[in-house]
Amino acid sequence: MKTLYFKLLSITTILLFFASCKTYQKSQTKIHENWLFKAEKDTSWLKAKVPGTVHTDLLSNNIITNPFYRTNEKQLQWIDKNDWEYKTFFEIDKATLKKEKVEIEFKGLDTYASIFLNDSLVSRTDNMFVGHTINAKPYLKLGSNNLKIVFNSPIKKGLEKRDVLGYRLPNAVNDQSENGGLGKKQVAVFSRKPGYHFGWDWGPRLVTSGIWKDVNLHAWNKAIIRDTYIKQEEIAPDKAILNAELEIEAITAQATIINIKVDNNTVVKKAINLSKGLNRIKIPFTIKNPKLWWTNGLGTQKLYNVAVELKKGRKLISSEEKKIGLKTLKVVQNKDEYGESFYFELNEQPVFMKGANYIPQDVFLTRVTVEDYEQIIKDMVDANYNMIRVWGGGIYEKDIFYDLCDKYGILVWQDFMFACAMYPGDKAFLNTVKEEAIYNVKRLRNHTCIALWCGNNENLTAWKNWGWIPEVLNSQGQEVVDKIWKGYKNVFHKILPDVVEAFDNDTFYWASSPTSARGEDATLTSGDYHYWGVWGQQEPFSAFNEYIPRFMSEYGFQSFPEFSSVAKFTTKEDWNIYSEVMKSHQRHPIGNKNIEHYMEPWYKKPKDFESFLYVSQLLQAKGMQIAIEAHRRNMPYCMGSLYWQINDCWPVASWSTIDYYGNWKAAHYKVKDLYKPIKVMFYENEKKLEVHIVSDKLKDEKAHLKLSILDFEGKVIKTFTEAITIKANTSAIYFSKNISALISEEEKNKTVVVAELIGSYNKAFDESIHYFTTPKDLELAKAKIDFTILKVENNNITIEVKTNTLAKSVRLTTDVSGRFSNNYFDIIPNKAYHINFNSDKKIDAEKFKSSLKIISLINTYKNSNEAIISN
Repeated sequence: MKTLYFKLLSITTILLFFASCKTYQKSQTKIHENWLFKAEKDTSWLKAKVPGTVHTDLLSNNIITNPFYRTNEKQLQWIDKNDWEYKTFFEIDKATLKKEKVEIEFKGLDTYASIFLNDSLVSRTDNMFVGHTINAKPYLKLGSNNLKIVFNSPIKKGLEKRDVLGYRLPNAVNDQSENGGLGKKQVAVFSRKPGYHFGWDWGPRLVTSGIWKDVNLHAWNKAIIRDTYIKQEEIAPDKAILNAELEIEAITAQATIINIKVDNNTVVKKAINLSKGLNRIKIPFTIKNPKLWWTNGLGTQKLYNVAVELKKGRKLISSEEKKIGLKTLKVVQNKDEYGESFYFELNEQPVFMKGANYIPQDVFLTRVTVEDYEQIIKDMVDANYNMIRVWGGGIYEKDIFYDLCDKYGILVWQDFMFACAMYPGDKAFLNTVKEEAIYNVKRLRNHTCIALWCGNNENLTAWKNWGWIPEVLNSQGQEVVDKIWKGYKNVFHKILPDVVEAFDNDTFYWASSPTSARGEDATLTSGDYHYWGVWGQQEPFSAFNEYIPRFMSEYGFQSFPEFSSVAKFTTKEDWNIYSEVMKSHQRHPIGNKNIEHYMEPWYKKPKDFESFLYVSQLLQAKGMQIAIEAHRRNMPYCMGSLYWQINDCWPVASWSTIDYYGNWKAAHYKVKDLYKPIKVMFYENEKKLEVHIVSDKLKDEKAHLKLSILDFEGKVIKTFTEAITIKANTSAIYFSKNISALISEEEKNKTVVVAELIGSYNKAFDESIHYFTTPKDLELAKAKIDFTILKVENNNITIEVKTNTLAKSVRLTTDVSGRFSNNYFDIIPNKAYHINFNSDKKIDAEKFKSSLKIISLINTYKNSNEAIISN
């Protein structure tokens, strides 16, 4: 390859002013330009992007093809066995070099990195989750400077650590070592990088290296604010008492002034004498008549802008800003007749947590944009979430994720990054874990959204229930069993809780999920629970009604992405769920068979591949409905429902409710409905039909409950109407009647029950539909679906949809990019449904209209065509 020449980076001094992140008055520049990379053994350098990864750089240079297309992943396993070099050049001017301190901050290096500045080795790193700052001034020179980073193979490093450990850890079930050509030699647990990079039962094995976060050059004089922690001491209606806990590094002893401003109003002005070195200072201040921060659906999310200014005389020498919300939050564990409660109390109100588990949005983390973060949080808000669990096999997310959760009222259950494995317990490993914990707790503790720190995901339940103890005992003896368990306790019962207590003691620490207490296995009567009888043990959906815990933090069911998404990574020859490509994009060993197994009793066999994908989504939505209704119906015994999972990191059949390309599956639309603040739901309790209404509201609501029993042509068989008061923040039964008194046995497959909650102006604000048999046995007829475009406004179209007979699971699609406000829904005959379609660009109404496609469940049957559509 020909030699590449790039103009040297010229550093321009800028003053940064960011909300809720560090805002020093100092010169700063990003060192992101003119990077080159190569395999260490190669001689030719290629253009690189920073932040980035080796895989994305190879892809942009056309050295490899799309790792997600078909089975390309298999041909790319050589990448993680190589060492890689990155280099760039930049200039330093006299003004910068004259500063008393010049530093280079590496916010994220993946993972085993040796840093060379002007050919001098200045630092080594071995933890992807920890940022590093080096004192660069002794190595810099006026004019041209060179920076090089050598990344050692995480596989070779992992094998070295595995060999010297002295004993064997249980096999981490999700480490796809065989796909990586390593046989049974699993190495994921030895490196502090995301476990999912090594594969998972929903993800590929693509083990990255590279500069995955910003590289910044800072130059400053006199002193700098290193850290600001705004600690809430007391909140009352008339005032909130807070403490600004500051870490200030001073080059020399000096007199300074610290100002604290809240929403641009000065509340503290204090003279502080700094000592040389690191100073830890606490400054109390008060916010009068505080406005509380509430979760999505319960109130507003007021964020106060707190600015800390460090001055020398009248000159500002350093500053930081944080956006904070004021709240009280605790996890309540009270003994009761069943065991022990487990719920979150926000501002002295018990809150049922509604949400999901979240994984990184891409295998290649640097491809996730700010817009992607904004969209996924909006998807949570639109689906009525109030909590998201950041799962322990991924990453401590970037600041923007938590900024948006703060802004929109989404609490975060934050795992430390350990999942489904036992880890080394040697001194070096424990030291890096402690460093990682301190770094990330300090980085995230100011975020209002942080609700809980959890030590790990399923490590305890795996150790106790997955056969690991007898496996180690039989092969290595009791001494090794004890050694592994000691390592576990050192991390999750000592290091992590000690760090949380020292640096964020307002936030609850939970050692493992699921568990009933520290070191104790999960139960249904205490703590949190992961229920995988449905799916994992092929128990029926009805089992969701039986396994009701105090807090359900994992459960779920798989589906395929929609056909337009599958078409992006396949060719026509792959359009069979058992083709090599479709099996490669399904990482659960019996995933596709499981979907077929569960589909058989619920739905007729779909007529073709595209129909199968669609019905798989209906099946997932049905399973989610039964589970979520069971959890909400049983509040306050059960006070949380976090399903697995909201999103994907590549195109795959998985438990996600939103596919890799951002398309809502049927289940996400269903979740949006099921997580409404007030929801009416049916339950067949033995021979009775019950109507439950659950409310998250903090005040009682008056409404009319209307029940209508209809045939599939819309004829009313029976109606019941009653004025009710929906009790605040609870679940209750508002209707119960023997099914035999409502309909005959012969009518069950051709009858539907509609429950409506009718508020002011005779307007229904919630509706639920119930059938007395499975979709498979319903006597459906082909519907004539009419649609009318009611309104076109730039990025929005409103349509009205009607049908002459019941249309089940109606799906709308169009070639125009955007999203329908409702989809995969049932249409009751002779009733108008208004659906909004929103896009991020101006909509071509004619294109929308001509490409609009509407199908329903009956179109998946053999010998059926598209629905009859008119407008």
